Amino acid sequence: MGTPEDANSASLELAPVLDLKAATPLAQALMALRGRDVTLNASAVQRLGAQCLQVLLSARNTWAEDGAQFAVSEPSEPFIETLALLGAPYPTYFQPAELAA
Repeated sequence: MGTPEDANSASLELAPVLDLKAATPLAQALMALRGRDVTLNASAVQRLGAQCLQVLLSARNTWAEDGAQFAVSEPSEPFIETLALLGAPYPTYFQPAELAA
């Protein structure tokens, strides 16, 4: 789990296996952080399933609608490769804004 950086931002470390079983806990953890800027650390991710990708994309859209920042930092190679395979490339959907420029 992540630790709050300050009252308006938080970080969350993603589990190594983001499969069907991980989708509901991931959604719950993210919703508990709603209203704050969030950075997800994906350095440990070894497997990413479509269900968790759906949760991440939904969270990304929710944060955008709320006017908050949502980014994934330190993505592992398997995370980046799976995002590309599933049609959601890291630079387009999850790269932190300061790195996208």
